[in-house]
Amino acid sequence: MALGNQTQVAEFVFLGFSGITDGQTYLFVVFLVIYLFTMLGNIIIVILILLDSRLHSPMYFFLSHLSCLDVCYSSVTVPKILGNLLRHQHTISYNQCLAQMFFLMAFSGSECWLLAVMAYDLYAAICQPLRYSCLMSSQVCVHLAAVIWVWGFLDAAVHTALASKLSFCGAVQMHHIFCDLPPLLKIACGDKRVSEIVMHVATFFAGMSPFLLVVISYVYILSSILQIRSNTGRRKAFSTCTSHVIVVIIYFGNGLLNYNRPSAGYFLEIDILVSTVYCILTPMLNPLIYSLRNKEVKGALKNVLESQRKVYASSQKQ
Repeated sequence: MALGNQTQVAEFVFLGFSGITDGQTYLFVVFLVIYLFTMLGNIIIVILILLDSRLHSPMYFFLSHLSCLDVCYSSVTVPKILGNLLRHQHTISYNQCLAQMFFLMAFSGSECWLLAVMAYDLYAAICQPLRYSCLMSSQVCVHLAAVIWVWGFLDAAVHTALASKLSFCGAVQMHHIFCDLPPLLKIACGDKRVSEIVMHVATFFAGMSPFLLVVISYVYILSSILQIRSNTGRRKAFSTCTSHVIVVIIYFGNGLLNYNRPSAGYFLEIDILVSTVYCILTPMLNPLIYSLRNKEVKGALKNVLESQRKVYASSQKQ
């Protein structure tokens, strides 16, 4: 049914797993394990930061927000994928598609700027140690976190409003496994230039701008680290930055491929691989990267487990 120049769409069909008929049960298990590890890892990070007073610092305050974003980020896509794999019917309603795209872009936009703020926090700690308490006071941190979340949702609202005006002709089959702006634009008909231009412009401000801030911060950080005379001091400073650098490379690299790859020359399998790494695997990897390389997080986990062991032992004696 058409309303003006817009085709009324009831649902979209995902073609991402259309070539897999016998292995969907295995895919369900894989995505379920990824989702459970994502939830467990990020929730543990948040709980440790809340419980251990040694982790009450700007760095871990922003890390807790990163974990919250990753929990939300993964929950937007994976439960729907799991449901579709169980039903062997890969569809999503029009309204659910727009809602999924909105929250996906909101959380991804917020995470980009959060990583930039975390880089600035490292810059302030290493390059401006005497002014650090002023530059990253608790009030400043709360304001920065609020701006990050608000920005993400405002950016997503613009894209979703434009996407809601797109027209769709014929079969509404999406070459993907969840709703996102690039695959939605691919199947839209009519004039979609405004949405495409806004997407690329927003990618610059929401993606490249924070990435440039990260690069600038690390130029100053590297310069300061190289001036440290002690080898132990240099190793400690490098160790502090390594986890964040790994997350930045994974996140921004996959984000650039996801939202700015050319419309031609990509196969469906590559589209799915890039989006799966960007939206599903990265939220699982973040807590692993930060916990495995962070002595303070591992120490906090050890203390919590030890205290729980003592509580359990005392209860058994009673």
